[in-house]
Amino acid sequence: MSKKVALVTGANKGIGLAIVKGLCEARYPGDVIVAARSEALGKAAVEDLKKEGHTAVFHQLDITDPASVQRVKDFLEKNYGGVDVLINNAGIAFKAAATEPFSEQVEVTLHTNFFSTLCVCRALLPLVKPQGRVVNVSSFTSSQALAQCSPALQARFRDPALSEAELCALMQDFVSAARTGTHRELGWPSSGYATSKLGLTALTRVQARQLSQDRPGDGILLNAGDPGWVRTDMAGPNAPKSPEEGAQTLLYLALLPPGATAPHGELVSEKKVQEW
Repeated sequence: MSKKVALVTGANKGIGLAIVKGLCEARYPGDVIVAARSEALGKAAVEDLKKEGHTAVFHQLDITDPASVQRVKDFLEKNYGGVDVLINNAGIAFKAAATEPFSEQVEVTLHTNFFSTLCVCRALLPLVKPQGRVVNVSSFTSSQALAQCSPALQARFRDPALSEAELCALMQDFVSAARTGTHRELGWPSSGYATSKLGLTALTRVQARQLSQDRPGDGILLNAGDPGWVRTDMAGPNAPKSPEEGAQTLLYLALLPPGATAPHGELVSEKKVQEW
């Protein structure tokens, strides 16, 4: 039950797979779990890693399915007594050429990137062991989205006392405004993806504050990591970074040494805390 374990969501390709490789190359002293929605793709990724000399474990996880999240929780509790490193990487983005209505894009994107990630956190954060590390994979676009919000919305997102319930209500307000086409006049940005990451960065601050209050002596560090613009199926072939380069900041946060006290509750890009 004392064996260490690191779990990476959305890990069968792209940045998630690069994070898994990075953990293996860093000789992470425990099991590294490739969590992915597709069993076939997840197991294929584990086999590819094996050919490169890396050992990883597959576990099915669809973050949008509460039953799937519960199965992962049960697995971690039974086999490891918790989780030492949790990297919330799974997410989606519509292509620029997507034909779905904006309201639909917003609803689907926020359901996955914000609300489903929150579902994973609610299930797994209580399992994080002392000295654990949690990384929410956010984006530099979260800062851009914040800058595009009205001053009133900016103040609400930056409120140091913002609660999880208040943040969820804010994100639902955006979904509702997009549905009625009033998001711009109500002070919201015009990007579902960037706003979903704004919510995730704000959630990180809320979660870190709560952890510090509830488990002050456990030394858990929880941050939002920005991989930058990375060449993936999601971001396209013209991005300047490889997945391995994009994973560097996320690995830095996941492997912060025991006893470290910072960063915590921050948005970190290029291994540096960003003003937000």
